[in-house]
Amino acid sequence: MADQIVQNIIEWISVVPPSGIYLIFLGVAYFENLIPPMPGDVLVAFGGYLAAEGVIALFPIWSLTIIASVLGFMTMYWLGHKWGEQIESNRESHFILRFIPYKYFKRGKKWMSRWGQGVVVANRFLAGTRSVISLTAGMSHLKITPTILSSAISSILWNSLLIGMGWVIRDNWPIIGQYLSNYGKVIIGLIVLFIAGKAYFSYMGKNSRGNEQKE
Repeated sequence: MADQIVQNIIEWISVVPPSGIYLIFLGVAYFENLIPPMPGDVLVAFGGYLAAEGVIALFPIWSLTIIASVLGFMTMYWLGHKWGEQIESNRESHFILRFIPYKYFKRGKKWMSRWGQGVVVANRFLAGTRSVISLTAGMSHLKITPTILSSAISSILWNSLLIGMGWVIRDNWPIIGQYLSNYGKVIIGLIVLFIAGKAYFSYMGKNSRGNEQKE
């Protein structure tokens, strides 16, 4: 499915003028924050390849994708800020919970309370959790200006990496998708292990305290 989306967009890009290409990438970088299955990272890397080939300019595609990424993040932040109380009070049937289980929001809020803006800075590097992070940032009512700055830093670092990779490897840019897929699996696996380890040590700590009280 994701490969087909990428192929369709690439075919579309091949027949539009440079001004249209910029608009396409603007839309891709924005909507991939709202529609997690969209393979936006691969397409941003493709933008680096197009810049290397001289089809489009490097700085405009870099800056536009960063601006769009921040706008997308802050759109989800706004949704979390606006609907956060309703989600909390209606955990079984709120429309957002049809797409993202509440347990992810609960976990995201714990991250926010512990690491705050650090989670927002890291969000672009945490594959599979971006929408949850942006929504929970809004639900947690993080201050807007620092959140925008943190999101911008995250987008600058991540998009620079993707576009740079596309620029350097050029015709072989599709392999970036394979690396990103493996990277995403590793990140999700590490997050699962971290949560499982934390739960285990918390459980063992409670048991140890319980045994001490009995003695």
